[in-house]
Amino acid sequence: MSTQPSKILETFPNPFPKRDYTIRIKIPEFTCLCPKTGQPDFAILHLEYIPDSHCVELKALKLYIWSYRDQGAFHEAVTNQILDDLVAVCNPRFMRLTSEFNVRGGIYTNVVAEYCQPNWSPAPIVQLA
Repeated sequence: MSTQPSKILETFPNPFPKRDYTIRIKIPEFTCLCPKTGQPDFAILHLEYIPDSHCVELKALKLYIWSYRDQGAFHEAVTNQILDDLVAVCNPRFMRLTSEFNVRGGIYTNVVAEYCQPNWSPAPIVQLA
């Protein structure tokens, strides 16, 4: 079992590549450092995606997220960098990352970044009575 953070993201083949389905992952213990003060920033990350040919492997994702613990980053930058890294390895049909940062100086920050494959569009929403 690895006890070291890692920037390596791993994937596995999507078991149902012909179907659009949503994977939701909640990461409640994200930490990075404020690039101005060096103080820790804490966030809950909400990852939602519709896979294409590959899904992200959860242990690798955990170690990747851990790698930000001692890294200074603005909330906007770290959210977009994580999304870019995940899109690069998974090439999902759609992916959204929401970073819900804890209060600092009386201000809460939520950053939402999205990616959508060109020429892909979601199926219509089904409303059940």
